Amino acid sequence: MIYDITRRVTVNTAVFPGDTPYHPDLRLRMASGASVNLVTVTTTLHIGTHVDAYFHYTPDGAFVDAMPLEAYIGRAHLVTTMKQDGELTLEDFPPLPPRVERLLIHSPISDLPDHVFPETFPYPGAALIAALALRGCRLIGVDSPSMDRADSADLPGHNAIRQHSMVNIENLMLAGVPDGEYELIALPLKLADACASPVRAVLRTLT
Repeated sequence: MIYDITRRVTVNTAVFPGDTPYHPDLRLRMASGASVNLVTVTTTLHIGTHVDAYFHYTPDGAFVDAMPLEAYIGRAHLVTTMKQDGELTLEDFPPLPPRVERLLIHSPISDLPDHVFPETFPYPGAALIAALALRGCRLIGVDSPSMDRADSADLPGHNAIRQHSMVNIENLMLAGVPDGEYELIALPLKLADACASPVRAVLRTLT
């Protein structure tokens, strides 16, 4: 079975305050005599479900086309927290396995519609990221719009991701997906000079 854990992108999809919303422009129309329909899109790369490149928060960080693809495919552990805002710790989850290569965090944020940007949300702090790194974690995925507080300037969560050679996914849609073990597939596009990439994230059951 496959679970689509991707937010749908429309003109109403919420973006980080001040960022560029999704705008499709139908440049050629078959209804007007063109041989094809042709759409040009203007949008932030941080639209909907997306991955961050290290360049997003460090001047010398890798662009998204240089991020390690193997981190975005493989066994993942999905866990639910009922925490609605603030920094997440290990105590906010049921006991995790001794080794967790990829952790996906389902919170009440998944219940929000696509057009709503949450005023507050839970986020993995640097301490949680360091603890997960000790368990062999390579990827953390959240349904929140950021790895840090919305008003954070120093971005400790993001920087901890890079410090521990991990990657992250934001704005997952995890409503209706049972906790447990899955195969995650969430590959970024091979975009040059880009700080992020939308992904089509899916979970596949293992049995």
